[in-house]
Parts: sequence; C-alpha cells; structure tokens
Amino acid sequence: QVQLVESGGGLVQAGGSLRLSCAASGIFDRINAMDWYRQAPGKRRDLVATITSDGSTNYADSVKGRFIISRNNAKNTVYLQMNGLQPEDTAIYYCHVATTWRIYDYDYWGQGTQVTVSS
Repeated sequence: QVQLVESGGGLVQAGGSLRLSCAASGIFDRINAMDWYRQAPGKRRDLVATITSDGSTNYADSVKGRFIISRNNAKNTVYLQMNGLQPEDTAIYYCHVATTWRIYDYDYWGQGTQVTVSS
C-alpha cells in the first residue's frame, strides 16, 4: 500500500504562481511515472503533466510553457510549479503515481488539492 500526501494548493490571483507537492510513502520497490491531473467542476479529470523515472516530461498543451513538473527520487516526491496561472486553471489537482512491488504494478491517487485562480 502507498500513501500520497499532497500540499501547496490555494487561492491566487491571475498571473500568480503556486507549487504543488506530492510525497509518496509505503511499500514499493520502485516508483515509475508520476503525474498530475486536474478536474474542474462538471468536467472530466485530465492529465496535466507526466514525469517518468528517468526524468522525461510531457505536458498538456494548455499548460506548456507555464507549468513545470519535477521529482526528487530520494524523497519520493513530485512537484508541479505553476506559473502564469489563469482562471481556467481552477480545479482540484490530483497526484497520480505508478509503482512496482515485486512483480506487480500498482497505481495510486492523492486526495486532491484545490487550486483557485481569481481574475
């Protein structure tokens, strides 16, 4: 079992910045990809950014050039630096982690953290 603890959400004005963190703890041999998703009210949960175990990244078009995903493997933590925030970035942000334990692959979700951007 793996626990994910997210932090860093909040209320910010348009143009501002926030940094989200997600720390993984529990039983695993390896953490593979780490992702951030977001879900706005009445909408589906969408992938925002992904970082693989070797540090390769990928972003949704809507956040390219504004958001940066990174990870600290020693701390089992993934970050999302969000710059130039806009009202349309308002959503609950969820951390998602893929792990391997023995020969089995698992994936886990964080509890979500609210990001609200005022105009």
